[in-house]
Amino acid sequence: MKTLALAAILSFAALPAALAQSSHGMDHSSMHMEPKQMEGAVHAKAVINSIGDGTVNVSHDPIPEIGWPAMTMDMPLLADARMMGDVKEGDSVTIMLMKGDDGMYAIGAIMPN
Repeated sequence: MKTLALAAILSFAALPAALAQSSHGMDHSSMHMEPKQMEGAVHAKAVINSIGDGTVNVSHDPIPEIGWPAMTMDMPLLADARMMGDVKEGDSVTIMLMKGDDGMYAIGAIMPN
């Protein structure tokens, strides 16, 4: 019984770290998005290569949740994408990708690392 209680306590102690890892430390509290929008959102570390009109070219780490290897690509920005701080070309960031109604991923938020 003591072992079970200890295991439960250790599991709860590890929960905040697991949650922070799953969101890469991105604070979602100020994001005004519906739960449906957040469903399936994934996070990745990336470097901003260039910022265009409605797109961002990024070099991102592997994103195992959606089966993507590390790559450089143009990513569309959602119309209401959140820039959580000053972001410019060359910056190391965390991006939050959200799947649109068309099944394609787009950037919903960018936060400097």
